[in-house]
Amino acid sequence: MAQTTQITPVILSGGTGTRLWPLSTQEKPKQFLNLLGPLSMFQQTLQRCADQTTYRNPVIVGSARHIEIMQDQMQEVGATARTMILEPCPRNTAPAIALAALAAENPTDLLLVMPSDHIIKNIAAFQKAVLASVPVAEARWLVTFGIEPTGPETGYGYIQQGDAIVGSDRILSAKRFVEKPNKDNAEKMLADGGFHWNAGIFLFRADAYLAAMEKYAPEILAACRSAMAGKQTENGLCHPDSEAFASAPSDSIDYAIMERAQKVAVTPVNPGWSDVGSWDALFEICNKDPQSNALFGNAVTIDSSNNLIHSQELEVAVLGVENLIIVTHENKVMILPRGQSQDVKKIVQKLGGRD
Repeated sequence: MAQTTQITPVILSGGTGTRLWPLSTQEKPKQFLNLLGPLSMFQQTLQRCADQTTYRNPVIVGSARHIEIMQDQMQEVGATARTMILEPCPRNTAPAIALAALAAENPTDLLLVMPSDHIIKNIAAFQKAVLASVPVAEARWLVTFGIEPTGPETGYGYIQQGDAIVGSDRILSAKRFVEKPNKDNAEKMLADGGFHWNAGIFLFRADAYLAAMEKYAPEILAACRSAMAGKQTENGLCHPDSEAFASAPSDSIDYAIMERAQKVAVTPVNPGWSDVGSWDALFEICNKDPQSNALFGNAVTIDSSNNLIHSQELEVAVLGVENLIIVTHENKVMILPRGQSQDVKKIVQKLGGRD
């Protein structure tokens, strides 16, 4: 397919990633961590859209408290943002994306919205799916990318596909969105077929998203319009008006828009995706030793298997243990059984939210 339309990447970088505590903290959340090699997931996301024949410089929407780390990591990989929109407070993804849509140079600009804390191993497959989706997005569909499930995962939302969209051989209408299911429902959806994991990656025209906001989330849109009308800009940094933005209801794009809009499409893709949403998710995707241990930093294992040990400062030695997650960071040590890392938030809450 000939590519004539340049796409504006919108990189969302406001998350806190508490499920990867103690490594991920409010000051340095998971998107800025080097969990799988020399580059952070934020930097990998920047490089995913570095081809200037396809992409414009990105719009980055992130927290004002992370401006220095974002700028430092962008400089390390030679990335330049078109603008950086700094949220004065977190209001979830629907308002964050509205700020980016309002900042578009032209209403018809195509926006590729990507979280900055996901892993995509097969970049070629991802880019092919994005380019195939361009004509559908240009026709004012809100396109989401559905990941081929590899198991009955209960930590993800699902998208049920509908009929094929006229003129497209691989893109389908989205019949419905299913929030994180229990295991029985997840197994049933996989057995039925036609369901995809919701990766939270979207492609749409700026004006199509704003029109959907006007119809389904007018209070959010009004607050974001007011925030951008009162913005302060300097050196490529955009500071929306803090009082106006704080008045926006906090809601995700899925709840506010995608589950309610009419022209929603899903492009199936299998690009080796993970949201690295937990220590268990990291264990699944990383390299392991012959005893199936995933080891990072100073770790020694004897007669031990199926453990994840992540320790840069302290030396950790284990003997005769299996199926554990052991993570150290500075003066903090966390130990829990594999399979229970979704409960790390309970530890953070027990500690009073301390980083």
